[in-house]
Amino acid sequence: MLPYAAYLRVYEPLTAFAPPERSSWAAYAEATDRPRRAGALHAEHGEAVRRLLGVPPSPAPAQESPNAYLRRVEDVLYVCPWQSRLRSWLAFSRFRGSTPVRLMERFVPISVAEQTADDFDKFKRRGGAAALRTHIRTSTWHVPTSWFVPFDGNERWLVLEGEGDPEGTTTTRNLIYVTSMAHARRRCARALQIIRRQVGEVAVAAEVEEIARWLEEFHPHSLVELDYGGIVHLMGDDKLQADQSVAEIAAALTGLENGEEELAYAMYQRVILRWRSIQLLESAN
Repeated sequence: MLPYAAYLRVYEPLTAFAPPERSSWAAYAEATDRPRRAGALHAEHGEAVRRLLGVPPSPAPAQESPNAYLRRVEDVLYVCPWQSRLRSWLAFSRFRGSTPVRLMERFVPISVAEQTADDFDKFKRRGGAAALRTHIRTSTWHVPTSWFVPFDGNERWLVLEGEGDPEGTTTTRNLIYVTSMAHARRRCARALQIIRRQVGEVAVAAEVEEIARWLEEFHPHSLVELDYGGIVHLMGDDKLQADQSVAEIAAALTGLENGEEELAYAMYQRVILRWRSIQLLESAN
C-alpha cells in the first residue's frame, strides 16, 4: 500500500466466483458508498498508514477487506478484490524473513510480529494453497520488466490531470494497460519461447514464467491490468507521455525472434535504463 507503487491486477468475471461471493460482489457493485476508482488507491494507502501508525502498529487488518476494484465491459461485471489482509500478511512475511530480529523490533514489537505470523499460519492451514491466491501484485519504486510482457502498446491509456480514464471515472493522473486474459497468456507464452530459444534460461525468462503461472490461476475470461499507480508521482508529464515500455519490450522480443540482435538489445536497454533511473530515486536524498 505504499505511495510509490505499481500494480498488476486480475479482474475475474462475476461468474467466476462462488454463489455467495457472486451475490455479495453484485450487491457491492450497486452500493453508492463504496470507494470509487479515483480514490481507491488513496483509501487503500490510508488504511495501511492508520494501521502502521497505531500503538502498537498492526501489520495486517483484523478482517479481510470488503472492497474491490470493478470494471464493466459490455454489461459484464469484472471484480478484482483488494484482499488487503492477505496481501499484508504476505508482505509482512517477506519483510520478517529478510529483516534481522533486532532491527525488526524497531518496526513491530516481537509479540505483535509473532501474533501476526500465528494468525497467518492458521489461515493457511484452514484454506490451503488456494487461499493464498492474490488478484493484485505490487511493486514499489519501479515496474518489473516482466509485467510489460502481457500487454500490447495499443492497449495503453494515459490520463493526465483533468482528463478522464477509459471509463470516464477519474481525473487522476495515471498510465494503465488493460488486456484480455487470453491475450496476456498468449504473449507470455510467446515471450518465453523466444527468450529460451534465442538467449536461454536467463533471469528474465524465470520472471516471465512466474507471471505466466500466476495468470493461469484465474478464469480464462478475466481481464489483466497494469496500473502505474503512485509511480506516476515520480514521472513528469513528458516522461509519462514518452514512456512506451510495453511497445519497446514487444519490439525487443520481435527483434530477437527475427535475428535482429542490435534492435532487440537497444529496445531492452531503453526500458532497463528508464526504470533504473526511477528506481534510484528510492535512495536519493
